[in-house]
Amino acid sequence: MTTPTSNELSSPMTVSSPEPSPSKTGTTRLPLFWLSLAFLVGVPLAANWRIPGWGWAATAMVLLGRGILLSWLKKRSEKSRESSIIGRLGAALGVPLWALMIAASLGALRYQASLPNLENPRFIANYRDDGQIYSVTGVLIKPPDVRDAYTNLWVKTEQIRPKGKLTHEVVEGLLLVRTSELDDLRYGDEVVVQGKIQTPSEGGEDFSYRKYLFHKGVYASMTYASVGVLGNRKGNPIMRNLTDFKAKALKKVYGLWSDPEASLFAGILLGVESGIPKNVADAFKATGTTHIIAISGFNITIIAGLLIGLFGRFMQRYWAALAAAIGIALYTLLVGADAAVVRAAIMGGFSLIAVQIGRRQHGLNSLAIVAALMALLDPHVLWDVGFQLSFAATLGLVLYAQPLQDWFVRLASKHMPQNTAQKLAQPVGEYILFTLAAQVTTLPILAFHFQRLSLSSVLVNPLILPAQPPLMILGGIALLLSMVFFPLGRILAPFAWVFAGYTIRVVEAFAPLPGGIMILGSIGLGFVLFYYMVIFGITAYWERFTAYVKRFRDESWGERLALPALAGLGIAAVVLWRGAQLAPDGVLHLTLFNVGTGNALLIQSPNGRRVLIDGGPSPSCLSDALGRRLPPFTRSIDYLVIASSDEGNIAALPSIIERYPPGEVLWAGYPSINRSADRMRKTLKDIQVPILHAQDGHRLDLGGGVGIRVVRVNNRGAILMVEMGSFRAFLPLGITLEDMQALEMGRQIGEVSALLLAESGYAPANPPEWIDNLRPQVVLLSVAPDDPDGLPDAETLDAVSGYTLLRTDRNGWIHITTDGEQMWVEAERR
Repeated sequence: MTTPTSNELSSPMTVSSPEPSPSKTGTTRLPLFWLSLAFLVGVPLAANWRIPGWGWAATAMVLLGRGILLSWLKKRSEKSRESSIIGRLGAALGVPLWALMIAASLGALRYQASLPNLENPRFIANYRDDGQIYSVTGVLIKPPDVRDAYTNLWVKTEQIRPKGKLTHEVVEGLLLVRTSELDDLRYGDEVVVQGKIQTPSEGGEDFSYRKYLFHKGVYASMTYASVGVLGNRKGNPIMRNLTDFKAKALKKVYGLWSDPEASLFAGILLGVESGIPKNVADAFKATGTTHIIAISGFNITIIAGLLIGLFGRFMQRYWAALAAAIGIALYTLLVGADAAVVRAAIMGGFSLIAVQIGRRQHGLNSLAIVAALMALLDPHVLWDVGFQLSFAATLGLVLYAQPLQDWFVRLASKHMPQNTAQKLAQPVGEYILFTLAAQVTTLPILAFHFQRLSLSSVLVNPLILPAQPPLMILGGIALLLSMVFFPLGRILAPFAWVFAGYTIRVVEAFAPLPGGIMILGSIGLGFVLFYYMVIFGITAYWERFTAYVKRFRDESWGERLALPALAGLGIAAVVLWRGAQLAPDGVLHLTLFNVGTGNALLIQSPNGRRVLIDGGPSPSCLSDALGRRLPPFTRSIDYLVIASSDEGNIAALPSIIERYPPGEVLWAGYPSINRSADRMRKTLKDIQVPILHAQDGHRLDLGGGVGIRVVRVNNRGAILMVEMGSFRAFLPLGITLEDMQALEMGRQIGEVSALLLAESGYAPANPPEWIDNLRPQVVLLSVAPDDPDGLPDAETLDAVSGYTLLRTDRNGWIHITTDGEQMWVEAERR
């Protein structure tokens, strides 16, 4: 390695040249900064002051004429101009006050120009709330936003036709469509949707969903809509290719990894957060680390710093910045390059410039100009929380990254040699101070929008940030290799999995700590403004530090190889340990997953054969549960048993069955009872999985003395018995009243070891006589917290009051282990 020079970097926060001492007005003489800031201020002014666009235009023209006139006539001398308060303020800022007012008027005018003409008879909002059913034709301007229970479609409308009429009318504007139909829709598809057009709902007390959609240009919505695809594909051809690539990449992600790690990779690498299980998302929220999941300017700002720190070790600073910028650009293309990601990439890419410029004034100028240009393109971006956080995070980097690192070097030098302190400053800066600088300026925005602060984030961020570069780099390479030749991606996937697993486990470990979240309640805008006035006032009078930081000393090749070798051994150990932990152990495992109101059970026989029974209503919950219970990179199960075709029991299966393809499917009940059943049959046909229809007395032999016996079959499903030695788990998943009578209310079955309550505790499906005849040692109940139908029924709870009851809404997952003679029961929560 060459000797470091003054033009090279050793960390993302290192500034390569000292900043000159500020002049008397140097802290504020930033004309481009103040002009850009005035333009930005004009946008929210127009949103709150009901002044028409021509009023703002007239104001700007009058102010411009006044400024030109004063300059031409030279009515005021330089001395008199600076003697007035307004003149002295303009001199200090480096720009006259009338110019700032013009900039603010132009910002307001731009906002007014962005608003639709609500009086336009063709505007979609004019069809709202009249109770009429409409058929609307339009084009999807975004990929479908698929959630567990519904899908959101962003439709650019073209034509509209009231139900019962044959003629179409031209219409324009965006329509947000919510549907439960999960057809294979893509960006650019021309669709026809049918339903009632409504004003978007307001949302909760703390968040106005209507206002959120307003700033996205959506004034009308359609819920419970039916959707048809017309077969034409429109939209931008570049975006079509990018979204198609993203959809293919998402399938590869779930092919390479299992949940919850797969969903974390989907969020970090592709910007797809909808698959992240709720419990995992809540853990990230509780620890203040959601910026790790979401592709935001905050996240890319951190990524930019890490990349510049990496490349800065081997390149001069400008080449390092260029390489990092290329890395961000490639990353942006990888995740689909939609508007939100492009915005984040612009802000993140700017952070490279901000660090490399080395002068706070220039960094502030550039940041304000970038923000003003983005607001010029779309003034509503100022209401985007992601934009606010990315702007604030980059501002924190510009203002505080270097002073914090200088402070750390000075503090550390008191206890260790100067060179050691400088070397230590690099990892501390990258993983602690870098984030701290961003959090200083993002704190009031987080408090304002989310009304809470995570105190544990100070501890968690330094622990997980070092894992993010290898997670992203190894995960990205594995994904790209899998797109070329899937087995190549599988080779690298375990190495990336370790860092994702580490991130999730650390976050989950800190999430439940008492006192980790500070609930603030409603925070007013006045607090936010006061906070920034105080913090920026202090900053303006801080003495700015510009010390050089030397690069790392050249290590020997042995020293360079030692750490990667140890890291490789550590990764291998973690993967092997995880695999051994979930390997066959000679006993039977039965796990009831916590998937809400519905049922999903995983059975693992003593010799390792795996059976999934039903899947519950939530794809993300099921995928997360399977990922945690199956060995790493186990991508299949031996059998899938559909014991009940009810929507709540199988709705999750069509979305995740390709990730965990079964060797064979045993299907009980009528095969086309609902839409999920139809989708399931189609998916199984596409992946060429054979379907065997269950019959009374059918038995799946899992080896090791374990079998699953079909007790009875009806149109709704089947009654199953899992047997090993004296252990018997009774699963009446598809039971009917006729089945109970045929089984003499359970007397034909006799005593069982474990009983799963039917239909999530619905009283008619669980009569007291039935339960007393079965006399289970443990009763299991799968139900969602605050079930909308009030399940479980009080009568059912009374019937099992004398038995040991474990329920997923209170105990989480429930795990039963048996050797055929003894039974051990474990639950996620007591």
